[in-house]
Amino acid sequence: MRRDTAPPAVLQTARPRSSLRKLCVLLGTSLLLSACQSVFDQAYTPNVAPSDKPQIVDEVQKNDPRAQMGAREHPRIVASYGGEYRDAKTERLVARIAGALTAVSENPNQSFRITILNSPAINAFALPGGYLYVTRGLLALANDASEVAAVLSHEMGHVTANHGIERQRREEAEVIASRVVAEVLSSDLAGKQALARGKLRLAAFSRQQELQADVIGVRMLGEAGYDPYAAARFLDSMAAYARYSAVDPDSDQSLDFLSSHPNSLQRVDLARRHARNFGQEGTVGDRGRDYYIAGIDGLLYGDSPQEGYVRGQTFLHGTLGIRFDVPPEFRIDNKVEAVLATGPGETAIRFDGVAAGDMTSLRNYLTSGWVAGLQQSTVRELQINGLPAATARASADRWDFDVTVIRVNDQIFRFLTAVPKGSTTLVSTAETLRSTFRRMTPEEIASLKPLRIRIVTVTANDTLASLSARMMGTDRKLDLFKLINALPAGATVSPGQKVKIISE
Repeated sequence: MRRDTAPPAVLQTARPRSSLRKLCVLLGTSLLLSACQSVFDQAYTPNVAPSDKPQIVDEVQKNDPRAQMGAREHPRIVASYGGEYRDAKTERLVARIAGALTAVSENPNQSFRITILNSPAINAFALPGGYLYVTRGLLALANDASEVAAVLSHEMGHVTANHGIERQRREEAEVIASRVVAEVLSSDLAGKQALARGKLRLAAFSRQQELQADVIGVRMLGEAGYDPYAAARFLDSMAAYARYSAVDPDSDQSLDFLSSHPNSLQRVDLARRHARNFGQEGTVGDRGRDYYIAGIDGLLYGDSPQEGYVRGQTFLHGTLGIRFDVPPEFRIDNKVEAVLATGPGETAIRFDGVAAGDMTSLRNYLTSGWVAGLQQSTVRELQINGLPAATARASADRWDFDVTVIRVNDQIFRFLTAVPKGSTTLVSTAETLRSTFRRMTPEEIASLKPLRIRIVTVTANDTLASLSARMMGTDRKLDLFKLINALPAGATVSPGQKVKIISE
């Protein structure tokens, strides 16, 4: 969850629906705040194209209508993924890979703008005019330079084949739909995210276009000197990621790679068949593992400091200086726009914050009209760990809500807890949130560190169990360790081998 500085919103809740998953979507979108729109008011400086003779992309593409289309949507896309990930070592790594591919592109006049997105989601896509995007989450999953090259060459293939131009008719309809959404939602964050997601849907190419980009990508891989089998290998890693993610039925993969790049045995077989044109697997091409592993050592993993951290059942935000716990068996999902949590008995929680503005009475704020179905007789003011607060009940359709607002300096933080009507868990869940919400101490803030990819060298005493035990941020340590290191069932590690772990 990011910090907000705009005035508080006055919105009504939409009517909840009958399933927990739909309720989670509701809590994640229907109450989105106009205050969050400051996230989208960002300035972006031109990047340098990753080539042997760097050129300013904006200058090269200033008369290209395709590039103008990409430039127009670039800020929304970047903002919907949490901004750009700025790290000199990682940027040099990606530029090195993209530069090698640019040199063998079928269109040497095409300039590419590579943006690393500050998102733990695993994704990569392209916009018309050479705008390429890769998330730090994808970089964390990849195990060598050739796998990232496989992803980027695939996206370059879409650009080279002018697939973006073929989508322009679809874009016209998308723009009309987006304008309706923006008007209905008064251009708040929900509207802007709908616009951004609409543009992301335009990145979903047809099946034939995906296969064509695969062929172009494998050819570019081989001609650039990379292992041409990396495309098939990374498709296998993506399939493993999908199986890992499927364990969590409530996870939102709508912004992930597989949602717009469906995996299939046909695509894997096709990639391997075209790779054979360059030689037998294991005998041709460079994987670039050593310099890739060195380049992602220290890469931010999971939540970014700007959005706070999830540690087990606790959410902590060092910048805002706040923390709270959710009850046992709840799962926290830290989104850019809010913190969502789901638990047993179809219980859902949403937490966000707005600028207090000139709102002096929390009772008045609660009753100002932004919650539909508010029961005025239940409003009461109280103190929560020394902080002014107010609570109330609300009801809609078959759901009951507890709404709690807490003021910390110039911010109002809001908890919305939803349970099926008649559930006995509403009081205990909301009370856990309220009683554990407090300011962080300076010592807690100083000790709070983000999780990162760390490269370690296997010793003679190391095993899969001992290495995975060092993993942080997950209760499925062994599964995640094997996933990020692409270790199949029955695999072992050898002394001197370099592997990835996740730690502070």
